[in-house]
Amino acid sequence: MPFLSAALARVKPSATVAVTDKARALKAAGRNVIGLGAGEPDFDTPANIKLAAIHAIEAGKTKYTDVGGIPELKDAIVAKFKRENGLSYKREQIVVSTGGKQVLYNALMATINPGDEVIIPAPYWVSYPEMVLLAGGEPVPVVCPAEQGFKLKPEALEKAITPKTKWIILNSPSNPTGAAYTAAELKQLTDVLLKHPNVWVMTDDMYEHIVYDGFKFATPAQVEPKLYDRTLTVNGVSKAYSMTGWRIGYAGGPVELIKAMTTIQSQATHAPSSISQWAAVEALNGPQNFIPQHAQTFKERRDLVVSMLNQASGITCPRPEGAFYVYPSCAGTIGKTSPTGKKLETDEDFVTELLETEGVAVVQGSAFGLGPAFRISYAASLRDLEDACRRIQTFCGNLK
Repeated sequence: MPFLSAALARVKPSATVAVTDKARALKAAGRNVIGLGAGEPDFDTPANIKLAAIHAIEAGKTKYTDVGGIPELKDAIVAKFKRENGLSYKREQIVVSTGGKQVLYNALMATINPGDEVIIPAPYWVSYPEMVLLAGGEPVPVVCPAEQGFKLKPEALEKAITPKTKWIILNSPSNPTGAAYTAAELKQLTDVLLKHPNVWVMTDDMYEHIVYDGFKFATPAQVEPKLYDRTLTVNGVSKAYSMTGWRIGYAGGPVELIKAMTTIQSQATHAPSSISQWAAVEALNGPQNFIPQHAQTFKERRDLVVSMLNQASGITCPRPEGAFYVYPSCAGTIGKTSPTGKKLETDEDFVTELLETEGVAVVQGSAFGLGPAFRISYAASLRDLEDACRRIQTFCGNLK
């Protein structure tokens, strides 16, 4: 269509959204479908947080706020960064946006010039490369295979850096793999970055609190304070507080960058929802005791899913350190034929046939930059997960 922008030709729709929408449509048509595509906790938002939103409505706190967030929320974020990450920020170094996705998008739009490169370890969240492309930059994926724990190695980072490199995006624990970097592993990467003063660090810490087996979370500016002045530390309330639909993300970073991101936001969406902001104040300042309880529930689900998937023919499933995803390889199924007569040539064939024949919706690994694999979100009930894994075992067992 001639009136659409050329930028649109550079980006693809989100594969995770597409799978979730397809599963929803099949359910509406009466199919028995288990959707394991969506990346959101199945827990309800805690009652105290919902109550704070109700109180905000009743108190008339329903007007536009400052573009970058209300002072009370910025103060809660400053306190959170200090308490949990050992990072000191001032109010003017904080921005609040409509979800973590807008934080990342604003940062890229505010900094990328045509031809600028952004290093993205793969597998990656589907939106990172697309946002870089929309901003006019060039995503530079660096494949991190399962044999190295899906983690970027310092020598691979060094090799990927060029004079055009503007950012590296790090996500730990990772969507889609659940891989998480220890402080020592991060230090190896930050040592490389110290040698390249023009490369900035964007760290997506959204799954910070969903870690297992005694894993200790760390973030780059905490591990290497010398990178503080060129690091944007991104987080939000979506995952830890079960507030995906409230749409509140935030970041701490250098004043000039935060100002630039706020300028972009002022012309795009203005401030996030006032009511959601007040709910987020309560989330960050209120009781935190439910977070480890939720993590324990996710751990039980992880253990079930990893165990059952490794019993499926042709599937190999690593055990992740965090988040609520597994990223199994389906390499052992490629080249086989499904009961419908379809030969599986790609991981997209695998997930399409799995949905059509067994009614399980997962996302193909090629959408995340590394296949043949697929991502499962285990933010679902144990009963649904057990049923889904059994169906996957059946599907794999029926391949010829």
